[in-house]
Amino acid sequence: MERKPYYITTAIAYASGKPHIGNTYEIILADAMARFKRYEGYDVFFMTGTDEHGQKIEGKAKDAGKTPKEFVDEVVGEIQSIFDLMNTSYDKFMRTTEPYHEKQVQRMFRKMYEKGDIYKGKYEGWYCTPCESFWTDSQLVDGKCPDCGRPVEKASEDAYFFKMSKYADRLMEHIESHPEFIQPVSRKNEMVNNFLKPGLQDLCVSRSSFTWGIPVDFDEKNVVYVWLDALTNYITGIGYDTEGAHGENYKKYWPADLHLIGKDIVRFHTIYWPIFLMSLDVPLPKQVFGHPWLLTAAGKAEEGTKMSKSRGNVIYADDLVRLFGVDAVRFFVLHEMPFENDGVISWELMVERYNSQLANILGNLVKRTIAMSNKYFEGVVEKTSAVDPVDEDLKNTVLSQARVATEKMEEHRVADALTAIFEIFRRSNKYIDETEPWVLAREEELAPRLKTVLYNLTESIVIGASLLESFMPGTAKTILEELSTEKRAFEQLSEFGLYPSGTKVSENPSTLFDRKDWKEIEKEVEKITEEQIRKASLEEEKQEGKSGAKERTEEPVAEGDAAKDANPVVLPYKDEVSYEDFEKLDFRIGKILHAEEVKKSKKLLLFKVQIGEEVRQILSGIKSAYHPEDLVGKKVMVLVNLKPRMIAGYESQGMLLSAAFEQDGEEILSLMTSLRDMPAGADIA
Repeated sequence: MERKPYYITTAIAYASGKPHIGNTYEIILADAMARFKRYEGYDVFFMTGTDEHGQKIEGKAKDAGKTPKEFVDEVVGEIQSIFDLMNTSYDKFMRTTEPYHEKQVQRMFRKMYEKGDIYKGKYEGWYCTPCESFWTDSQLVDGKCPDCGRPVEKASEDAYFFKMSKYADRLMEHIESHPEFIQPVSRKNEMVNNFLKPGLQDLCVSRSSFTWGIPVDFDEKNVVYVWLDALTNYITGIGYDTEGAHGENYKKYWPADLHLIGKDIVRFHTIYWPIFLMSLDVPLPKQVFGHPWLLTAAGKAEEGTKMSKSRGNVIYADDLVRLFGVDAVRFFVLHEMPFENDGVISWELMVERYNSQLANILGNLVKRTIAMSNKYFEGVVEKTSAVDPVDEDLKNTVLSQARVATEKMEEHRVADALTAIFEIFRRSNKYIDETEPWVLAREEELAPRLKTVLYNLTESIVIGASLLESFMPGTAKTILEELSTEKRAFEQLSEFGLYPSGTKVSENPSTLFDRKDWKEIEKEVEKITEEQIRKASLEEEKQEGKSGAKERTEEPVAEGDAAKDANPVVLPYKDEVSYEDFEKLDFRIGKILHAEEVKKSKKLLLFKVQIGEEVRQILSGIKSAYHPEDLVGKKVMVLVNLKPRMIAGYESQGMLLSAAFEQDGEEILSLMTSLRDMPAGADIA
């Protein structure tokens, strides 16, 4: 029987830098979906890749002293290595700098132009370089990009435009007649109500103010708009040919079954992309699914923020893997992401889930079951007729949860599917408590019953591990190998009792997941954080140096009585000290790289402060005066040779200097800074 084709894609990663775990989540999610579809029997083609053109990359390459191609080659290598590290089973890694893609984009642009869908004009408006997006005055939010909230630049240049309104009604009709096209439904409603109903404006589809892009072949002063270039990868990557000489993969797999993308780029994939395809007379993809974001949070907070180097809260997949292993990271990001709402990741939450779910529920179950088979029956697992009513409840739970997992995967509810699989393991642990194998082992006549218990446990684990393979492939492989069996066929998941009686399991079961000590992990996290902050600070100072910013000059001071403070604070002076005592104190300029509240304290803020090349952790009781996010980047005065001490469970390695006085019963605080912008580490004498 010929297998049904299934084509799944991720959004191609923008090759501007190393992806954090929030970016990496998408490839892991897509991989779980692709693996499960293969398990169901589909002929899957899974494509991912990199988006390598645009103004942002041109600028980053210039800053790095490299050509754009040299820059993207380096970044793409890092992106692909992370995707490979996460054991993702993509069939093709697509790059938009591939010659075939570039040639097809030029031909598509020309075809749209000759059809009258693209025309030449002049663009005047706002451009967000990080998002590579155009905006009108009315679309800005507080004068900034409505997508990312960052500053926009005024753009005025000759450019080509696409007549979006020409296809707007046709697109609306398609969305209404294909309710599955945009998922979840909340994303569909947003696109229809916020963009289609108000009316589509013509889209600028070329740029002439920079050169790193695919040239318009009939007007090489212009390069193709990066989103038109990037979106078309979904068809060029499988052999689409503008002139009709399509490759076999295009004929077999298009239209795509699923574009899996982040919720922030749904507009590009559900409005721009289908309209471009309509212009090319190409069928539309069957579904676009906009997944939520994976946010970062301190501790076990239920709400998080987007990962940002400037906030010092970026978590990378390779760091997570080094501390927890590949499959533990895959489990966490898949299990913790709701269907529509954003998920949260933190180091502490990772440890908690690792210990409670992976070590306790799964690892403990597998090791106990194999160990008991070895202890009581020399590793041989046998089926007998000695049954009990409790067996039926176990079987029903295992088979029903296997069915639930499959149903949830059809709906793209991956976290729910994983929860169902772990319910199999959870119920199996309960079965051990109910049957008490160690008690059965005391009486020889109960040996048949004990064999049945161990058989049922082994069979339950096999079914659970077979389903788990799509999510945690390495772990599932190890479990099945230790049980001396292979993955259960998908069509056999509705049957219980197929494990071959008489099979001998591994003599030395491994510990799948060693429990983690948060205190030990915390030490590693501090090292990781400090190194990231140090690198970010050096990069920031490098950028500041390139900006050519001049030092501020001191303003003249007024003379006479008018220069005096009208409301001075009168406080008694402390006892005199010798110059020798004062000379012992080491005051420096410090740059605040990271600031956060100490949750259990009403007064304290925790800072990461750069002093020279060193980064120190310092606590200061100024919470009443400042929001921590307002202090990041500030240069302040620091006493650096104060003996470290523990405050609220944290080590403070210095003191930030503040002015303070009391007014109307309230303490007024102000961090001390210098009149000039001095470098971090400068001596204060």
